[in-house]
Amino acid sequence: MILILGVTASGKARLAFELAKQINAEIISIDSMKVYRRMDFGTAKPSPEHRRQVNYHLIDVVEPSESFSVAAFLDLANQAVEQIRSKNKTVIAVGGTALYIKAMLFGLFEGPGSDHSIRDQLKQNAQDQGIEILYKQLQKIDPEAAQRIHLNDSKRIIRALEVYQLTTKPISSFQMQWNAEPKYDWTIIGLRREKQAENKRMNARVKKMIEAGLIDEVRSLLAEEKPLSEQARCAIGYAEIIDHLNGKTTLDETVELIKKNTRKLAKSQRTWFKTFKNVNWLDLQPDESPEQILEKAKKLLDAI
Repeated sequence: MILILGVTASGKARLAFELAKQINAEIISIDSMKVYRRMDFGTAKPSPEHRRQVNYHLIDVVEPSESFSVAAFLDLANQAVEQIRSKNKTVIAVGGTALYIKAMLFGLFEGPGSDHSIRDQLKQNAQDQGIEILYKQLQKIDPEAAQRIHLNDSKRIIRALEVYQLTTKPISSFQMQWNAEPKYDWTIIGLRREKQAENKRMNARVKKMIEAGLIDEVRSLLAEEKPLSEQARCAIGYAEIIDHLNGKTTLDETVELIKKNTRKLAKSQRTWFKTFKNVNWLDLQPDESPEQILEKAKKLLDAI
């Protein structure tokens, strides 16, 4: 049971693929956007060639018009774990969606129920005033949760505010069970670089996405009969391109916004990962090749 984590564009997916080929493993994607079909370029899914060589789980499982929850992910992920283990193969889980990683390690926390009247009012406030206003409210009442939730993630912002209105307690106070022992015996490998090197890789990733055809991909998604779900629309890369296609930003402005929001996501991921215990961090240099990173990971696994 191997879990590989890191910020976006850290090289974790490449490591998972190369490692899976060598140790006869299957890969579980821990990514809240790779679950959506036809959202390929902006989510950096593994190539068709990679997917022919290694069996992947939790990729292309729902339509972009559908919502997808942590609970739905956890159900599918647990099924995938059991399927892989039944074949006597190694499980490699890989991703950067920190909340999903937490759920996979420790399960879902026991929080309060929901109140549709409160939630509907918060949704209306977000529509009338903008999600930024609600995010600032969250920063005041629960700065710990605000650090872990991205500004564009309206669903989780609204849920956190709903919990606070229901209980007068921050949602982070209900997540203490995440300090318990993991459900499975995971070996956790983390990839990290100097911040400047990580930012350079992120910028290169954005450029590659645009050149691969992200704009046409978004245009095609918007033309589908069923509209994109709120969750799919807020994905980094897609939200900014949608605004561009609606005439709100130039292409150059759009690319810079995607880079900026990707860096914000990475900052949030780093904050989450600091709370993870028992991570075996590999500190990587800018010039290290995927082959060298693979050798580092194998030596680490052999030593454990």
